[in-house]
Amino acid sequence: MSKSILIVEDEETLRESLKRIFLKEGFIVDAAASAENGLSLVAANVYDVIVTDIILPGMDGIEMMSKIKKELPEQLFVVMTAYASLETAIKALRGGAYDYIMKPVMHEEIKQVVKNALRQRHLQIENILLKREIGKSYDFSSIIGNSPPLKEVIEEVRKIADTKSNVLLLGETGTGKELFARVIHHNSARKEMPCIPINCSVIPENLLESELFGHMKGAFTGAVSSKKGLFEEADGGTVFLDEIGDINLYFQIKLLRVLEDQMIRPVGGTKALQVDLRFIAATNRDLEEAVQESSFREDLYYRVNTITLKIPPLRERKEDIPLLAQHFLRKYSQDLGKNVTEISDETLSHMINYSWPGNVRELQNVIERAILIAEKSVINTGNLPESMRNGRTFQHVSLEKKLSIEDYTKAFILKYQSDYTEQQIASMMGITRKSLWEKRKKWGLSKAQ
Repeated sequence: MSKSILIVEDEETLRESLKRIFLKEGFIVDAAASAENGLSLVAANVYDVIVTDIILPGMDGIEMMSKIKKELPEQLFVVMTAYASLETAIKALRGGAYDYIMKPVMHEEIKQVVKNALRQRHLQIENILLKREIGKSYDFSSIIGNSPPLKEVIEEVRKIADTKSNVLLLGETGTGKELFARVIHHNSARKEMPCIPINCSVIPENLLESELFGHMKGAFTGAVSSKKGLFEEADGGTVFLDEIGDINLYFQIKLLRVLEDQMIRPVGGTKALQVDLRFIAATNRDLEEAVQESSFREDLYYRVNTITLKIPPLRERKEDIPLLAQHFLRKYSQDLGKNVTEISDETLSHMINYSWPGNVRELQNVIERAILIAEKSVINTGNLPESMRNGRTFQHVSLEKKLSIEDYTKAFILKYQSDYTEQQIASMMGITRKSLWEKRKKWGLSKAQ
């Protein structure tokens, strides 16, 4: 995909140097020596990013930016200034600039800033394209099932969706907590604003603060430009904190402050920013027990669970299994381009009698796998994993053996590795593929051939 950039700079040497840099990066490049020339080029062309000096002969860069943004409010600007003045930078940012850089311009720095701006441009376009579909994807019909336990939760969601209250979703791994979070968001007054999911167990601890709060340029090694955090990106919308029970005590204090005063301070920043956020948190841990063990702050616990919803595991709503199976059958048959249209009665009976330790996510994986290996248009028992065919579940066997958590995890990996991919096993366990690899390495577990 072609990328276009306009450089507005009156100093010829720098203008030509920047032009060469971005031509080498594969950009379509136009250049102007004045704001007036820049305005003429913008009137005739479309640019992904405009890089402009602030001090120009005649009209300055900020005034030019203001004129352009009246007609093209989404236009991205990066401004350059030789004056190391915070006031100048703030004026540019308030005028709508994406970022600023100080002269003398470092080649690697300006390339990185422009790449970040293009990423922002991509997100803007993606948001426009998806906005119409988002409401359809997360209306109440996206929650599949008619069982009494599920209906009870759905009715609670209807009552609390359009409120400002924070919500805590409890449930085992794979029960669909993120789906419920998105349904809550998209049936609230915040539905036109972002809903940003954050898996607290995946982001490394040393990056969590920067990812969520953002950082200022120069805040740490590698921070060549300022970056908005996910909390600021979600301003006006909803933040879904998945696996909140996994964050450390240090960050719990910072999160508590955001929940209490709706203020965030970017790493390296001197001023706090006001945000308007609704928090939906989720965990498969017992937070009350974690509070008793002092691994989770009591004050944070009471902040996140203004409203608590418990998502029932699949074994407690078995009448929903046929509906879910048919839903995934249609989805993956289409996605995988296979003409698999039915599930045999015997196969469905095995599914209903199975305990589903991985819940809806495991059912989803089973159907996808079955479609991949099915040789006919009907899924039969031979397409199911062995544990489902023999009627004796891994969970039952493990309970009889009274396995420890560590031994259970080892046995789980070894039991299912011949039937599922590494990603599917990690998903069923509620961990990342990296975490699964680390467990294999720690325990010396080789992959199935």
